[in-house]
Amino acid sequence: MSIIELLWPAFVLAIALVFIHSVFGVEIIKRGVIFTDLAIGQIAAIGMALSVAFMDAKYQTAMTFAFAFGAAFVITWASKKIEKIEAFIGLLYALGISSIMLILAQSSEGTELFSKLSAADILFTSQEELYKSLALYGVVALVMFVIYPRLEGMKKEFLFFTMLAVTVTSSVQSAGVLVVFSLLIAPAYAALVQKKMHPFLFATLFGSVGVIFAMVGSYLLDLPTGYAIIFVSVFFSLLFVVLSAITSQKVRND
Repeated sequence: MSIIELLWPAFVLAIALVFIHSVFGVEIIKRGVIFTDLAIGQIAAIGMALSVAFMDAKYQTAMTFAFAFGAAFVITWASKKIEKIEAFIGLLYALGISSIMLILAQSSEGTELFSKLSAADILFTSQEELYKSLALYGVVALVMFVIYPRLEGMKKEFLFFTMLAVTVTSSVQSAGVLVVFSLLIAPAYAALVQKKMHPFLFATLFGSVGVIFAMVGSYLLDLPTGYAIIFVSVFFSLLFVVLSAITSQKVRND
């Protein structure tokens, strides 16, 4: 089997992850609730941890979605009822990560499991896993592009966070919480800095180049794929933002 035959599902999944998270990332940064995805992902990971620690990894998807949906419901309610919502969401994240550590503390493989929940290795994704993810992301994209713009008020908010929860349920299991967060925020941040291209399109292209570069590098250098994706995505985004700021300053001075 050639390298292309072996790795193409992982590359397609990575690009799909960038695409679907760009749908949410631009909107989340505009709203100023940066930690939303991280908090939902971390709470969702509680379901995974409980499944692994106490249920022999059974009902993992159901448990993950239940906790993700619960977090989405709480954040939807809190966004309209509670002041300083970013602090509230940050505390949800802290609650999630501490809960996972307490749950996995009873497991002899706790450290390894926690690392996997943070940044999984997607390099050897199977075709079956890829097709399931593509089908789910296709449905989510359809809802967000067709149904979401037609709603208003709490219905719109609830649909947004519910679709985010559905996406996170899948992507956390495939890639890990920190990978999901970096793909949600880093490309979208760069996209909102530039003004020449539609933010969603730019975020998708920018993020795709980053994940492909990271995955090739992780394979050739035998590095952890998840953390390579996080590093490259964040580094490229910060570099782009800094260079854009320098260029803008020079233009104003001239």
